[in-house]
Amino acid sequence: MGVVYHANYLVWFEIGRTKYIESLGLTYADMEKNNIVSPVVDAQINFKKPVRYGEKAFVETWLDSYDGIRTVYGYDILREDGVMAASGTTKHVIVDKESFRPLALRKAFPEWHQAYLQQVSGEA
Repeated sequence: MGVVYHANYLVWFEIGRTKYIESLGLTYADMEKNNIVSPVVDAQINFKKPVRYGEKAFVETWLDSYDGIRTVYGYDILREDGVMAASGTTKHVIVDKESFRPLALRKAFPEWHQAYLQQVSGEA
């Protein structure tokens, strides 16, 4: 069809989310060292205009909402001509890697909690 496969947008969301977290001075690797992972529990994508093969795409990522347990990231995928290709959100929780028992981010990683609070309050 000459356009990027739709599931690639989720990969771009993940890349954007990882870079966004790193921009806050945090890393998933630190979380995983403690046997904690952050699975996606919900994903929403609105497709607007296709990205064609060979075109560059850019992802803008932000913290949409955070309540101490659930984190929602927002995304815009822009084509190289500046046209919005897609937008969406992913919702995450953190869980113990072995048991998948949910954990509170605010208790398990207070530095993440503080950084996220600053982001949602606009203080950062």
